[in-house]
Amino acid sequence: MRYRYLGKTGLRVSELCLGAMTFGREADERTSHALLDRFTEAGGTFVDTADIYSAGASEEILGRWLKGQRRDDVVVATKVRYGTGEGPNDRGLGRNHLIAGVEASLRRLGTDHIDLYQVHAWDPGTPLEETLATLDALVTSGKVRYIGASNFSGWQLQKAVDLSRAHGWEPFTALQPLYNLLDRSAEWELMEVSRNEGLGVIPWSPLRGGWLSGAIRRGTTAPPSGTRVETAERLGWGESWSAYEGDERTWRVLDALHEVSGRTGLAVPVLALAWLLGRPGVTAPIVGARTLEQLETNLGAADLDLDPADAELLTEASGQVLPYPYSVIETDPELR
Repeated sequence: MRYRYLGKTGLRVSELCLGAMTFGREADERTSHALLDRFTEAGGTFVDTADIYSAGASEEILGRWLKGQRRDDVVVATKVRYGTGEGPNDRGLGRNHLIAGVEASLRRLGTDHIDLYQVHAWDPGTPLEETLATLDALVTSGKVRYIGASNFSGWQLQKAVDLSRAHGWEPFTALQPLYNLLDRSAEWELMEVSRNEGLGVIPWSPLRGGWLSGAIRRGTTAPPSGTRVETAERLGWGESWSAYEGDERTWRVLDALHEVSGRTGLAVPVLALAWLLGRPGVTAPIVGARTLEQLETNLGAADLDLDPADAELLTEASGQVLPYPYSVIETDPELR
């Protein structure tokens, strides 16, 4: 396992991050701890969760595992924003909820600090100044080491960076966006802002909930039984069958992945992860797993550099038609 600096900080993290969203949901506590053991055995140091995953059970499961570890060997990331109770202040990015949220996460995790505390999404009801000033105070207090954002738009991220700089507050050091071979719109603004401002990028859903796992290929007419794609179709999640199956680009991407897999012997998910690891600005894709077998496959992407020709093939197959104004920028060399 290789290690990379998180943005322009001095914090080094493993090039794969273990996502804990499955803990307490698809993976019981025993399985979750086995996943953590195998991940760290392979050199993994970076684990991402959130206060709402399994209604807090994900943090609790991780916390009980942490008790048997050397705390400084694990970089723990969690998130705050969404509803954790029935009260009017049990959600959002206001000062009350941020302070209550960090205290609750610390209790569930059984630790005295969170390495990376991320706002889970934008909060239109709270002034950004209030959010950023509170996060800065949490870093000053020692309860949080670094802060980051997830699911921001480009202008929201840039505004946060600029406000922190103007006020001398602790800046965001990481961005957690949706980014994979099927979803590349983060490249239009978010990756540019992150590279220009020195943020590390830890993409979520790098295998798009199973679309890039190898279980689906051209000719598949329905989501395979027992897959997350099947569950997503039933529950209306973003990685649902109907969200992607009608787009020819989806099948071009899968054709390219299976072609490279057949030629190299590398598993389809390994190729998808390796492609993402090779993209400019990416620090560590967040890999989730329900089973040890899934994790073992995903670990195959560690220390792997794709052949440039194969990487280019996947890049071309996954290319998207650019909307305005990116279409103008792309075709005018004076604007690039």
